Amino acid sequence: MNKHKIHIAIIEPSSLVYEGISNILLKSGMYIQIFRIDSVSELSHYSKSESFDFVLINPMCIQNKIREFATLRKCFPDVCWVGLVYNFYEPQLLSNFNFLIQITDNTDTILDAFHRQIHLQEDGQSMEHEQLSEREVDVLRLITQGLSNKEIADKLNISIHTVISHRKNISQKTGIKSQSGLTIYAISNKIISLEDFAGV
Repeated sequence: MNKHKIHIAIIEPSSLVYEGISNILLKSGMYIQIFRIDSVSELSHYSKSESFDFVLINPMCIQNKIREFATLRKCFPDVCWVGLVYNFYEPQLLSNFNFLIQITDNTDTILDAFHRQIHLQEDGQSMEHEQLSEREVDVLRLITQGLSNKEIADKLNISIHTVISHRKNISQKTGIKSQSGLTIYAISNKIISLEDFAGV
């Protein structure tokens, strides 16, 4: 993807947030062009004349338009959909995105997420991440419950060192470090259900 200009559309009602994320991306050294778009509906018209690599969306903009958003995703399967998150949203809503940017993320974390996705696409890999092992899935389930490394070690009868090693592998394979991000990953990959999450 680095052989051509990276086209990024941003759907974000807050000018402050839009300017902030735009400045981070424009100063990243990547060869990019940014488009500000007002709504998901406008994006569907815009995309007929413009090909986007990334679309950053405030989840609020799709909250009552999930069907429209799902249709849009099917029409543009090569687009990487990124959630711009700074409020609480249901994990089911957030699972519609390939990855999330939190308002509290620092510049390096944000740019790392973009670079990782660009490398995946350059290598011809799908958006799916490397398969987790059975034990990593067990650890992931317990991470989503908010358990500490020691609690996970006790539950699985393994050492804390082994838990830390599994956590590192999970983060590398999924590209996700935060508990909230891993919970969304686990729900969207049917490792846990929303009912499990609600029960925590």
